Amino acid sequence: MKIQLHDNKKHLDFAPLTLTRPVGNLRMGILTNDERWKLLVPNVEIYFETEDYLSEKFQQSSQAIVVNACVIPNEELVTEVLKLKGNEELIIDGLWLARSGTGEILKDYAGKMPTVINHRWELFQKNAEVLEQDFHLVTKGRISVQLSSTNTIIGDTTKIFLEEGARVEASILNTNDGPIYIGKNAEIMEGSIIRGALAMLNNSVLKLGSKVYGATTIGPFCKVGGEVNNVIFYGYSNKGHDGFVGNSLIGEWCNLGADTNTSNLKNNYGLVKTYSFKSKHIEQTEVQFMGLVMGDHSKCGINTMFNTATVVGVSSNVFGAEFPPKYIPSFSWGIQGDAYDFSKAIESSNNMMVRRGLELTKEEIAILQHVSES
Repeated sequence: MKIQLHDNKKHLDFAPLTLTRPVGNLRMGILTNDERWKLLVPNVEIYFETEDYLSEKFQQSSQAIVVNACVIPNEELVTEVLKLKGNEELIIDGLWLARSGTGEILKDYAGKMPTVINHRWELFQKNAEVLEQDFHLVTKGRISVQLSSTNTIIGDTTKIFLEEGARVEASILNTNDGPIYIGKNAEIMEGSIIRGALAMLNNSVLKLGSKVYGATTIGPFCKVGGEVNNVIFYGYSNKGHDGFVGNSLIGEWCNLGADTNTSNLKNNYGLVKTYSFKSKHIEQTEVQFMGLVMGDHSKCGINTMFNTATVVGVSSNVFGAEFPPKYIPSFSWGIQGDAYDFSKAIESSNNMMVRRGLELTKEEIAILQHVSES
């Protein structure tokens, strides 16, 4: 079985995260959408219909059932998608969900409306419902590693799941607002206070005395500390020290310097404006709470103070004594709009990656080269 996740013309709606990955590889809840399909459909092969410059890393197939990557699959939807044959297209309320062949024969989906994402801020806004769904999917029929008696539990203990090697000591875990999932070899250090929903992926760490609330996802090999409210961290990123980050999206291989803070609410409590990669302008939204969106491989110095709804592109190094602007383009050096030399940016990324025994592949360098020239 082959499934192809289609960007559905939403590539720029989720930028800067999708400057380096297709929509179908975005993470929310516990899983990325391609991981979700692999878990729901045994032996499935996943492909992506995305921008040409991403296709060397994220390959395409002409023989697959094509699925809208903005739709979060559940077991009911997957059952109907796998029944598609010939030239059928599965739709609900005018939204296409999946198609086989040309898709000219419309077929109504009678199941419950799945979660659909259309804008980057919906990744954190809808993270609670997707995390709850993923928790049941990932833990169904399985038994958690026993939680240490040094912890204080508030709520339902069955909503806490620890994978093999996970460590949690002397912390407060509250499941009344959502489940808590701790991945393989992940650790919550002493004195942390957690109010679910929370997903920590493999080998991630919550530092001493962390405070986490509002549905939060911490990707694999991340280190997070301080105060965190409704944030998604992609893999290998760090916020290792005190400071507040809320209603935010932090890409892969990012680092937030000590005491970095994000504003997630305007002083007048109004709706925020944020940068659009489609229009290339700051645009009004219907959202009140929005913090920082940071693309892959970007960093910021200590004591950085981000304004509400700030957008930082890919491979930027943000530092300076003043508040950074609300939009910092990819491959920026400092906050004055200077260009970050491409070779030095690649060197910096590899310096961070080599600590994990990794380095940029030629496909990833080609993607970054495209972003730097766009």
